[in-house]
Amino acid sequence: MIRLFCGLALPAQLRDRLISLGGGLPGARWVPEDNLHLTLRFIGEVPEPSFDDIAVALSAVKAAPFDLTVAGMGHFERKRRPTMVWAGIEPSPRLLDLHVRIESALRRAGVEGEERQFQPHITLARFDASASPERVAGFLQANSLFRAPPFRVEHFTLFSSMLGRSGPTYHAEVEFPLAAALAPDRF
Repeated sequence: MIRLFCGLALPAQLRDRLISLGGGLPGARWVPEDNLHLTLRFIGEVPEPSFDDIAVALSAVKAAPFDLTVAGMGHFERKRRPTMVWAGIEPSPRLLDLHVRIESALRRAGVEGEERQFQPHITLARFDASASPERVAGFLQANSLFRAPPFRVEHFTLFSSMLGRSGPTYHAEVEFPLAAALAPDRF
């Protein structure tokens, strides 16, 4: 079995800015700089022979390059306890279109459809049970105006993920370029 997801790798300058936000939250496990990314579609564990079918289906995804802006902060919670903090993504019709195209390609490759609504974000930290909701709220308030310069999305990546004691390790398996010749004024 191989654990897979589609995502956007982030430019080094953006990763540096995001990493600089880390620290000061007891109970937080900050995502290592090399693991920062934007997940377009979590695929999960699939039999190794399915990898080629998935890669072929994803190679048929056609979309034009676009700019994306990381702005704002938020969190997810369970039972009123914070589980993670993330950097937000400004609304982007092109990003949503890319997500829909990837979802469609994966379904054609036999991957079950995603039940959850796509909520683009970059996970910065995950929390254990000792995390203080008040401290998390303070972090979010202090960083609510975070905004990075736009970056150009020219490809998406099929990543593999190996789970380990110190957290997951991601490996870029295949990059799929976006084609500039496609209807750039569609949106």
